Amino acid sequence: MEQRKITQYRLIQEGIDNKTLHKLRQNKNITLRTLEKICIILRCKPNDVIKFTKEK
Repeated sequence: MEQRKITQYRLIQEGIDNKTLHKLRQNKNITLRTLEKICIILRCKPNDVIKFTKEK
């Protein structure tokens, strides 16, 4: 977001709600639809946004 100069406010304007932003900050699950919206807004691929790790 910083590299593309996109703020949280812009994400909210584009349809990402505060609850979802909170989940992202807490490293909690989001839907694939939300991931798609974020990638469209940021003009990136899912691998640029997420990282898969093994569960403990």
